[in-house]
Amino acid sequence: MKLNKDYLKKYFKPENFFSRDLSWVEFNKRVLEEATNPNLPLLERVKFISIYFTNLDEFYMIRVSGIKEQIRANIIEQRIDGLTPHEELKYIQKNVIPQVDLLLEYWNNTIIPELAENKVTFVDYSKLDNKDVEKLTQYFNQEIYPVLTPLAFDPGRPFPYISNLSLSYAIHVKKPNGQLHFARLKIPSILPRVINLNGILDNAELNNVDDFSVKLIWLDDLIKNNLHFLFPGLEIISAHKFRITRNADINIQEDEADDLLSVIEENIKQRKFGSVVRLSVEKDMPEFMINILTENLEVSDYEIQVVDGPMGLTSVMLLYNLPLPHLKQKSFYPVLSPEFDEEERESIFNIIKRKDILFHHPYDSFEPVIDLIKEAVHDPNVLAIKQTLYRVGSNSPIVKYLIEAAEAKKQVAVLVELKARFDEENNIYWARALEKAGVHVVYGLVGLKTHSKMTLIVRKENDGVQRYIHLGTGNYNASTAKLYTDYGLMTNDKALGEDVADVFNFLTGYSEQKTYRKMWVAPLNIRKEFLKLIGREIENANAGKVGYISFKLNSLVDPVTIAALYEASQNGVKIDLVVRGICCLVPQVPGLSENIFVRSIVGRFLEHTRVFYFYNNGNDEIYMGSADLMQRNLDRRVETIFPIEDANIKKSVKETLLNISLKDNQKARILLPTGKYVNNHKVYLQDDVNLQEWLMNYASSSEKKKKKLKKVK
Repeated sequence: MKLNKDYLKKYFKPENFFSRDLSWVEFNKRVLEEATNPNLPLLERVKFISIYFTNLDEFYMIRVSGIKEQIRANIIEQRIDGLTPHEELKYIQKNVIPQVDLLLEYWNNTIIPELAENKVTFVDYSKLDNKDVEKLTQYFNQEIYPVLTPLAFDPGRPFPYISNLSLSYAIHVKKPNGQLHFARLKIPSILPRVINLNGILDNAELNNVDDFSVKLIWLDDLIKNNLHFLFPGLEIISAHKFRITRNADINIQEDEADDLLSVIEENIKQRKFGSVVRLSVEKDMPEFMINILTENLEVSDYEIQVVDGPMGLTSVMLLYNLPLPHLKQKSFYPVLSPEFDEEERESIFNIIKRKDILFHHPYDSFEPVIDLIKEAVHDPNVLAIKQTLYRVGSNSPIVKYLIEAAEAKKQVAVLVELKARFDEENNIYWARALEKAGVHVVYGLVGLKTHSKMTLIVRKENDGVQRYIHLGTGNYNASTAKLYTDYGLMTNDKALGEDVADVFNFLTGYSEQKTYRKMWVAPLNIRKEFLKLIGREIENANAGKVGYISFKLNSLVDPVTIAALYEASQNGVKIDLVVRGICCLVPQVPGLSENIFVRSIVGRFLEHTRVFYFYNNGNDEIYMGSADLMQRNLDRRVETIFPIEDANIKKSVKETLLNISLKDNQKARILLPTGKYVNNHKVYLQDDVNLQEWLMNYASSSEKKKKKLKKVK
């Protein structure tokens, strides 16, 4: 059955789509649930508190800032979900503020007391004895005072620049002549937000975990209690914290850029001057102070959030490093199958030539991916290495090997995506380092981000030139490979190798390739291929056969694909979706989506795999790739989707995708037609199933045959 956009528009009604941004807010609420989950060890909950607030900061910097830009542009048209920008912002605030209040209350009333029970105590400065105050004063004057810069605001001195996400004090001071003044003091981000007082107060840290105790103090509390050193001769009337969030989205006019790298560097500099989209103020801040801030920061009343508790809790991730393993989940070690054991392994190219290999990170080690590049560097038969880099991290072993390959006179071509949000500076650094080493570096195509994850190695062998490829769902980042769940395929498949070569030619040259052998490529044909296979399941269902689809991905937003899934549901196709984050599809609605079930899994690792399964009348097909089903991925990015054809690999993926993930009743939540999520506990009462725990146990079950590597924190 052929599906086309005109036919599918019958489903384009506001009631058939959740708001993208409100769906994201519900996802972050799932993170909040982990942060307040009493079954999680204490420091794991602290970690999720940090993740929640980090997520929220980025949401305001990018998504909320975009909505406010639309409001400023007087855009009043409804989106496909039926909401105007004004309405959407109102609903965001209505949902976010109670979440923040709940989490701050949980921090104050649950986390702080539980930390104290475990001998991790946040010190109340007002309750310290004179001896301890003297020691802290000495520490302040030696270590903190030299870094601080109070900034006055008066007719002779303009209102100071406030940097994005910076924590500051608004200070009200009085001179001896009775004049009142306003000053701002930034709490330096270069200093640790939480100070360990062991050693400062002479209670040295103990090595024995059973005897471990530590006293902590917020940097801002220490500063507040020593403000008189910064304003000698003046009376400190009051000091209240505030924090701002700026628009951090970069708008690049690529078609007007002579040098994209220089343009992005300049845009990064301008990012820090983005408009303020959120002003967080401490509870009980005087109204006149708020007025000074709102007037000078050009903030509206609806952009103010009152915080009853510590601000900037993203910084509490520091507590996770405390040497208290009993307050964390049991460490997990990625495993390495015997064929990749360094001491016994044959050439990695021989292994790949013999069979396709699928890695499931972080359960499987990322080391073989690094070893693939390493061996290619040192193999005299390797002629060329080509790779796409999106987010590679600050200390990338892969990039270092690519540089080494260029220095060894191999042909090395790397596409570095400079527009990877919040990784621009890091990618610029690596791009320059690669160019300096003689690597042919390209930055992608005008108007398109290159999000595809591909490596191509060309090797001269006795039977001719061979292509070895690695395709993945995640980035070439050794650090996130320990924290994100992703698939990576190594293969010597001839057709896929030719496809990857064609995609690289498309990226680096002027190729007008329109068709590919096995691979789907956005923005060319990924949506088209999805619609075709959804249509095939509809045909099978209409013919009295079984129609079944299952996807596991990060986000489902594309309205055309959603409409196709609605059409499939209406024709009797059963659909299971595991969507970690944003889902705009409304499930379980009679006459629309009663055959569609949506789950979200938020756990120890960030679910990041993208897997697409079609039953195909028993001749099942499985695809993986870099793309989520969003308009940006399908229309404005270079993405690749590739088939999984090895029978053993398909069997393993089906077990994970169709069996374990759909039975998870510990970390999974069911999406309701209301847009809310509920526990999946009632679905399978007899057995507790936790997808990630199951996969960790499965990976470790052959421990005698596998080699443990560095632990995942």
